[in-house]
Amino acid sequence: MADANQAFLTMFSDPERVAAYTQGPRLFVPGLDALHRMTAILLAERAPADAHVLVLGAGGGLELRAFADARPGWRFTGVDPAGPMLDLARDMLGAEAARVDLIESYIDDAPAGPFDAATCLLTLHFLPRDERVRTLREMRRRMRPGAPLVVAHSSFPQDEPARTRWLDRYAAFALASGADAEQVEQARAAVSASLAMLPPAEDEACLAEAGFVAAELFYTGFTWRGWTAQA
Repeated sequence: MADANQAFLTMFSDPERVAAYTQGPRLFVPGLDALHRMTAILLAERAPADAHVLVLGAGGGLELRAFADARPGWRFTGVDPAGPMLDLARDMLGAEAARVDLIESYIDDAPAGPFDAATCLLTLHFLPRDERVRTLREMRRRMRPGAPLVVAHSSFPQDEPARTRWLDRYAAFALASGADAEQVEQARAAVSASLAMLPPAEDEACLAEAGFVAAELFYTGFTWRGWTAQA
């Protein structure tokens, strides 16, 4: 866990990466803005109009801002270990920051809740399987029974030649979206070298092991998948 955490912190404490973050995900994640809108809709199916929502991996603030704009009655607790990314989230939120508590840490230091809903977007693929299950379990422990969860992250076949084919498609999408060729090659190499990537069936198994039920796939975009489930 320590090695994974340090790698994560190093990646998202780099000033150049932080400065470019607001545009970067849109170049690599198909339909990112639509993913945020769908997430708010799915949470609202079970969360009340005055819901308190736990947002794990909140640095950057893209989803926080989208949720705040979509649901003016919600309040949020955002958790992220990278201080510079939380600073970016504050800037992104503007006046809406008054509705958000930001915590610079991991899930273990999140409030006990209980939360009415929770999300974890573009984050879980950084964690090895055991840590992924533990993180999901800690999220569930902080949620009301039946509260909705939405997760979305990199999840694609890990057997060859399918793995290479999907990585090529991941890179091709970013290039077609206008990403710099060198940046794309570096990103593809980083994803290829990662030992934490799981195939979709294993990601669903992680949700079940953590105690979530009624998992449904709602989003697929090349190497990305998104699920909704209930605590």
